[in-house]
Amino acid sequence: MNKIILLLITLLLLNCKSEQLKGEENNFAIAIHGGAGTILKQNMTPEQESEYRNTLEKAIRTGHDVLKNGGTSLEAVQKAIIVMEDSPLFNAGKGAVFTNEGKNELDASIMDGKTLKAGAVAGVTVVKNPIVLAYTIMEKSPHVMLTNKGAEAFAKEQGLEIVDPSYFYTEKAFKALEKVKNKEKEKDSKFGTVGCVALDKYGNLAAGTSTGGMTNKKWNRVGDSPIIGAGTYANNKTCAVSSTGWGEFFIRATVAHDISAMMEYKKLKVNQATKEAINKVANLGGDGGVIAIDKKGNISFDFNTAGMYRASIDKSGKLYIGMYKE
Repeated sequence: MNKIILLLITLLLLNCKSEQLKGEENNFAIAIHGGAGTILKQNMTPEQESEYRNTLEKAIRTGHDVLKNGGTSLEAVQKAIIVMEDSPLFNAGKGAVFTNEGKNELDASIMDGKTLKAGAVAGVTVVKNPIVLAYTIMEKSPHVMLTNKGAEAFAKEQGLEIVDPSYFYTEKAFKALEKVKNKEKEKDSKFGTVGCVALDKYGNLAAGTSTGGMTNKKWNRVGDSPIIGAGTYANNKTCAVSSTGWGEFFIRATVAHDISAMMEYKKLKVNQATKEAINKVANLGGDGGVIAIDKKGNISFDFNTAGMYRASIDKSGKLYIGMYKE
């Protein structure tokens, strides 16, 4: 009788363990942003709003499908960001804003929460998808960040898709440059930087960010997007973060890493840490937002602007799309 009871207990424990592993396997989630800034419903036509929502949904579902089919968080982050880089709606890739010289200079970064490896690129002008170059730098070079012509040469050596600089031209971005030039001291009021954070079935976190920077930027200015710890950070111990906004302030506050540090050392929850980090940015005089996901799949969006393009599919499979303050 004792042997039978022991056998039943063993089978019960094995079944519980199996259910636990099954639950962990499905504990994946993903979030994206398409920039934070003066995003107001009264300034948006129904057609424009629909276009943004459709593209955000396409990007988040593309990344989620990768995770659902057993892909890694690094793969999901890239796939989701590529959708937004290829869209003229956002300030990344195809829709990148113009510098004072009338050029498009692109920045991006990506980070692996499992290994803490990272890759970043700044100031490229002919690489179609900078997020792919950032990943390639991480995987195929001994470096973290490459810039400008050197980064482009590396991209060509690695067989990445190269385009003529005219590919990045959009009428909307060019008109934005003319408008800001006419008001030289005006700060660009819309940030369309894109980013993604993800947790895969294997418990690994990843984050990525891609941008065209600020309209009318000069002197090869670089913001926070390619700076690991400011615009992008991922650590399996805590969370993955992607930032968007006035980059100088996110660099000074090392926002992305600070969120992770507050979770690790102050034991804050992800939503508490993002709120505190954005408050720090605001206290410095800056604005913008962050998306973050923790090691359990909890997602947080935080911003101190009028709106932020954002979307997520949580660990229960629920889709969320937002644009304005709620």
